[in-house]
Amino acid sequence: MPITQQQLLQILPNAGAKAGVFAPALNTAMQRYQIVGTQRVAAFIAQIGHESGQLRYVREIWGPTPAQSRYEGRADLGNTVAGDGRKFCGRGLIQITGRANYAACGEALGLDLINQPELLELPQHACMSATWWWATHGLNTLADAGSFDKITQRINGGQNGADDRRALYAKAQQVLA
Repeated sequence: MPITQQQLLQILPNAGAKAGVFAPALNTAMQRYQIVGTQRVAAFIAQIGHESGQLRYVREIWGPTPAQSRYEGRADLGNTVAGDGRKFCGRGLIQITGRANYAACGEALGLDLINQPELLELPQHACMSATWWWATHGLNTLADAGSFDKITQRINGGQNGADDRRALYAKAQQVLA
């Protein structure tokens, strides 16, 4: 069953009018990548809710912070050209980061994200990139198993924002039940 604007607002109250913009795009993207059923949808909405500041941010807020400064030249992100760190900062609802991830995502979605990385800031692509990333990292399987902290680890590389993510997950499970 699709998620409604009202359900999104119950889970992500700070989303405001963005809930109406994102609901249709989320439903299309979740369907494409089989993020269906209460467990999967609740885990996905909780994670993107945290990553996007409740649908308010589709581009990483740039300082640059010390962590962001370290994006530059990171081979594991494919950032091999000067300026790649900033150019391929986190975008989309799950914050796709780095030249290599932009290239893989662009290939999967049929978008030229190397030359137009800002395409991930458009609602339909912000949603589709998040569901693509989710699916390619096996997160439906972890959601089915209820392994929420492992999902956080795969998305974040740690447990940053774990309390907020868990609170959103509990709220999503309640709203979607």
